[in-house]
Amino acid sequence: MLDLTLISLFIPTFFLVSITPGMCMTLAMTLGMSIGIRKTLWMMWGELLGVASVAIASVIGISSIMLKMPLVFQILKLIGALYLLYVGINMWRSKGKMALSNQPTNSSTFSKKQLFNQGFITAIANPKGWAFMVSLLPPFINDNYALPLQLSVLVMIIIISEFVCMMLYATGGKTIGRILTQQNNVKRLNKISGTLMIAVAIWLALS
Repeated sequence: MLDLTLISLFIPTFFLVSITPGMCMTLAMTLGMSIGIRKTLWMMWGELLGVASVAIASVIGISSIMLKMPLVFQILKLIGALYLLYVGINMWRSKGKMALSNQPTNSSTFSKKQLFNQGFITAIANPKGWAFMVSLLPPFINDNYALPLQLSVLVMIIIISEFVCMMLYATGGKTIGRILTQQNNVKRLNKISGTLMIAVAIWLALS
């Protein structure tokens, strides 16, 4: 059994939160702009797994343990920020696997595992994501119904909302990227993508 009233309220609520620009959406737009939607999907799978993990952990109470161990949480957050900063700097300098080259075959050098891990780390190391899940999810859970079923439905809604919004951002990034590459401005595209990646890293480190 489910509380359909709460579920119907949760759908638009979470979609509005998902569509708001944030770390994961900026990352989707950046990768969509630099490598295209198909390869960006690997980052999305990692991000969706991370978001689902955060949501489940928040509901079952692991988040309270994380709050009691702020040092561990800060270390994890800084590791994620440093990784994104490294990637952003390499893109800005037109170096590294994440940067585009003038050769059309460059996209084959991307690591699917690297993209997946990038999405997962970004989602897991986002303190605002944890705070949001801890504060938002409990009010949408009815104590009169079984928790596993309610949690499954809520996580499914979260995954669908996140995926749809990331696709919208990645599509917008791909359109921008296509325009720039048609004008042979690959270095400029790398600088724009790298700058956005660095901004995400700084956001993560300071949040």
